Amino acid sequence: MKLLPVVLLCLGTLAYANDDGVLVVNGCRIERHSQCPGADLQNADLSNQDMSKMNLAGAILKGVSLRHTNLDLANLEKAQLQGANLTRASLQQANLRGADLSNATLLAVQGWGLFGQGAQFQGADLTAAYLEFARLNGAKLHNANLTAADLEMSWLNRSDLKGATLKDANMQETKISDANLENAVLTGARRHYATFQGTNMVGCTDCPAGWD
Repeated sequence: MKLLPVVLLCLGTLAYANDDGVLVVNGCRIERHSQCPGADLQNADLSNQDMSKMNLAGAILKGVSLRHTNLDLANLEKAQLQGANLTRASLQQANLRGADLSNATLLAVQGWGLFGQGAQFQGADLTAAYLEFARLNGAKLHNANLTAADLEMSWLNRSDLKGATLKDANMQETKISDANLENAVLTGARRHYATFQGTNMVGCTDCPAGWD
């Protein structure tokens, strides 16, 4: 097998372009439908790649650049994405159940209908994220920045949004029952027909009144 220019992305991470032009990182082919469960891709530059429908369940993607990358319908269940940069990435209907995206950057991410039940987004930046119809039940979003995020018709039941910022977010018809909004900020958020039954709003700024 002929290897085109070899690039060391970080200590222990080897990437090269194969004969067919496909990027290969630590033995994982970065292309649609590729099977790389548990792959170690940490700190790799995977920006602008088509990774739709890839199987990356349990993969190590800490610090990875996925800017403008297509991850539609990808399987990222329980993947480790701490500190990853997913600015303007597409995650439509991707499986992020149980994944760890703590302190990740998801600016203007396209996440229509993504499955993020039980995922961790502590300290993540989701400014202007498009998350309509996303399933985020039980997700951990401590101190996450969801300013101007589109959460219309999303599911956030039993989610933990303690200290989260939801300024100017679109929360129309969002289901956010039995959740935690302690010390969260909802100033300017659109909340028409959203449900907050049983949600903790202690210390919340501009949370709706009349729910218990």
